[in-house]
Amino acid sequence: MRRTASPLSLILLGAGVFLLVLAPLLVSHVLPEAKRTPLDVDTTTVFAGTGSYFDTTRLRTVHDRPLTVTRQVRGDVADGVKSGNAVWDVSTSVDIDATLPASDTRDSLQWTLERWVTDRRTNEPAHCCGESPVFDGEAYLKFPFDVEKRDYRWWDGTLGAVVPLRYVGPGTVQGHEGVRFTGSVPPTRTGVRQVPGKLVGLPKRPQVLAEEWYANSGIELIVDQPTGRILYAAIGPRKTLRAPEADKDALVLLSSGKLAFTEPTQRQQVRLAAADGGKLELLGSTLPLGAGVLGGLLTLIGGILVARGRIVPTVRT
Repeated sequence: MRRTASPLSLILLGAGVFLLVLAPLLVSHVLPEAKRTPLDVDTTTVFAGTGSYFDTTRLRTVHDRPLTVTRQVRGDVADGVKSGNAVWDVSTSVDIDATLPASDTRDSLQWTLERWVTDRRTNEPAHCCGESPVFDGEAYLKFPFDVEKRDYRWWDGTLGAVVPLRYVGPGTVQGHEGVRFTGSVPPTRTGVRQVPGKLVGLPKRPQVLAEEWYANSGIELIVDQPTGRILYAAIGPRKTLRAPEADKDALVLLSSGKLAFTEPTQRQQVRLAAADGGKLELLGSTLPLGAGVLGGLLTLIGGILVARGRIVPTVRT
């Protein structure tokens, strides 16, 4: 007499072993691949608030006016695939009511076009693909995956340098939990601009190289911890001109105590973070745990059935 395993028992045993092998592979190989900055990003975020700006038609600074900052981020998929990095083209416009909606961003109060290139895994700057400007830091348009509860170096494009952001604790945006960072920029000279002398208090000089100064009274960011997506952002920019070697501002170009993500932008960022975070949780926790439990159960059942087997008479000749 001998025992033989049934096809069902072998199938159950094989499926169980497969799932047991699959579970750690999801965590060690599939999940790291999922934690990569996307190439095909296409998002728009909007800041709104009130402030002051230099009105070129009146040649003076006007105050307490609505200001809107619109940032459009589009990924260059072709360059991203070629380089292996995330290549994002970033258009940022500052508008007043008279220029909204702007059919051409060049009609805006201020407009910049930049190209940001980052390592898809670490979020560190990757210097290639026509990057402009050359930047530094750990965070800008997003933070790295698995944001840590520590201080970060955030790139301020207007300053042209890194700003230290301090971790201050948890934060909530539209019911979604995140981590909160704050920082500021003291008045800093950022360049020079040729302007009529009378604009900076030197009426007897037709043209002067006025000093450009920039400050930010309050940077606040709330970031989704698993994905690094910025859920909420608020800034307090101030751009001014000073007479050469002067120690006081002579003209305000742009100033606002607070420009912050609008409600629709907050909801959009929370929705995207929840969707991306759900995928990461599925690959990093739900699927491995389910595969491990089911694999163990199927292996146990299949092993028992194989051990029992079917008794088949041995034919002797």
